[in-house]
Amino acid sequence: MTAESKLPERSAVVLAGGHSTRFGEADKAVANLAGTPMIRRVADRVRPLVDDLVVNCRAEQVSAIRDALEPGTHSTDTDRDHAICFAVDPVPDQGPVAGIAAGLRAASGEYAAVVACDMPFVDPDLLTHLFDRAVGHDAAVVRVDEWFQPTQAVYRSDATAEACERALERDERRIVEAIADLDYAVLEEPEIREYAALETFENVNTREELEAAAERIAAGGRSN
Repeated sequence: MTAESKLPERSAVVLAGGHSTRFGEADKAVANLAGTPMIRRVADRVRPLVDDLVVNCRAEQVSAIRDALEPGTHSTDTDRDHAICFAVDPVPDQGPVAGIAAGLRAASGEYAAVVACDMPFVDPDLLTHLFDRAVGHDAAVVRVDEWFQPTQAVYRSDATAEACERALERDERRIVEAIADLDYAVLEEPEIREYAALETFENVNTREELEAAAERIAAGGRSN
């Protein structure tokens, strides 16, 4: 394989296939957060770190999410070119394990950062460190207060997709069940705090949380 044809080493998968039941009828992935669709805020923070971006979602979401990711007046893109592709859930409503598997199968890189679309304060410095920590392992995951945060982690694409598929075959829908099959490095809170504040893991599930996030951004929050 020539250098020109070598696959990119790092990808990102943004998970957007949930039904946002606590958010109301609207899709929170494309909700307006301080003037920018929420999924675009997440995408713009991870894109400078990777060579390609995969969005996992349901088929009916593709058009709206594609529009939300189009460059606009609030874009924070760098000058780098980024391939964006959609990994549509082959079977709807199987949860994040299925979404991660579909996203990783579509990723070009050996390793991929997986981030939920409702984490607008995701810190690129932490993701960069997770990429570094994942080398030689199947994954690098974080654990805060004895709880894993599997939707802000870095995974070896093929190995983790296979682990997710095995978990689904066992009818396991919790991501930690798939992670248990992997060789993974764990970042505990002291190490996490060297690279990011814990707000990197905050997600937006309700309209009230969306308004609170918008207020923080307006006041100079990390997701500006």
